Amino acid sequence: MNIGVVFAGGVGKRMKTNGTPKQFLKINGVPIIIHTLKIFENAENIDSIVVSCVATHIDLLKGLVKEYNIHKVKEVVEGGKTGQESIINGLIAAKKIGNGENDIVLIHDGVRPIIDEGLINRNIIDVKKYGTSISCAQQRETTVLSETGETIDLITDRKTTYVARAPQAFYLKDILEAENLSIANNDYECIDSCSVMRKYGKYKNPHITICENSNLKITTPEDYFIAEALINNICKI
Repeated sequence: MNIGVVFAGGVGKRMKTNGTPKQFLKINGVPIIIHTLKIFENAENIDSIVVSCVATHIDLLKGLVKEYNIHKVKEVVEGGKTGQESIINGLIAAKKIGNGENDIVLIHDGVRPIIDEGLINRNIIDVKKYGTSISCAQQRETTVLSETGETIDLITDRKTTYVARAPQAFYLKDILEAENLSIANNDYECIDSCSVMRKYGKYKNPHITICENSNLKITTPEDYFIAEALINNICKI
């Protein structure tokens, strides 16, 4: 079984939305989370969807899922205090509805609505081939590293520098094993599932699956307006 695990547990402080979690902001009259879920709903190779949602908006999300006829959503669970905790809650729910050893999970941000079925399929194929699949975009600008934030310590080569995005896909049993080790070490601050796998999992060098630079996460007002423009030009719901 291929399961989309979509986490929407954040409150969106950087969006300055006066209390509305950013995943419930609307683009073209449709909540961002619904734009995202529709992609997984319409993907032929996705069997089920689990959503980790900010606790105060679970009932709202369930209503939206019904309103927009998203039938593949099987569980809506409470998110956690961190993104990692929200993902863990989603993975636990995915295990309950899964078939067993060969279940694949595609972990995705609820506020990352500009992907397509092709990327989902490539993630699934690459998990079967390599054990992992991390959607990454090749860096287009000069990237520098700095310990102090004041001086440049290293300039990376754009040809070998990538930005890790989502979906991030794994066999469910493998990422759950890594997350359980993270919990055992009281480590809930890993930035994403790729970091958890590298730190605690069996795959220390997860496989890169190339995605488009348009695959952005809506974090700031600027991101929102860019996403709106992209959705109006290249996406349909």
